[in-house]
Amino acid sequence: MKIRWYGHACFLFTNSEGKKILTDPFDSSVGYPLPDVEPNIVTVSHEHFDHNAVHLLKGNPILVQGEGETQINSVKIKGLNTFHDEERGKKRGTNTIYLIETDGIKILHLGDLGHILTDEYKEKIGEVNILCIPVGGTFTIDANGAVKVVELLKPNVVIPMHYKTPHLKFDLAKVEDFINKVNYPVKKFEEKEIEINKDTLPPSTEVWILSY
Repeated sequence: MKIRWYGHACFLFTNSEGKKILTDPFDSSVGYPLPDVEPNIVTVSHEHFDHNAVHLLKGNPILVQGEGETQINSVKIKGLNTFHDEERGKKRGTNTIYLIETDGIKILHLGDLGHILTDEYKEKIGEVNILCIPVGGTFTIDANGAVKVVELLKPNVVIPMHYKTPHLKFDLAKVEDFINKVNYPVKKFEEKEIEINKDTLPPSTEVWILSY
């Protein structure tokens, strides 16, 4: 599997069959260059401009949105409803997290999760190999909250997202706030695309910082 981060909460996962799964596409107002890709499948965690710009993508991808289970060829996707804030959605509404399974790898993309996950969620989610987690606070959980979610789910790989970078046009905390609070090995990748398979997953939790 190949993984590319386009910035914010937008990732491209390309499986061994060449199927391309894109998460939470953004529009140009966010600040990052738009993804120059024609995905087969797109997941949208919630209806905000920095996560739902499906109309700007090339091609005619299959849109997966909301709670439920979807099987598209060799890709299995399970959506679970969560909240965009700590008041059960009263401030910013709902948020869908997605468990994406392909090539024997289970990826959990948390979108704009706004609260700490509970044991009940953990039971519904099950095993997680790669966790894409917001760490920037303000609109999502912050570094402290992210650490608690990582400790609950115990993934092989943690990929922070939704934090302040030179391209992002609004204020969030930087990824260093999260890195400084974890006790796991941290690896930083200079290449824009990384490749991984089930056999090369680290045996215990590592934090991977991706370039965009």
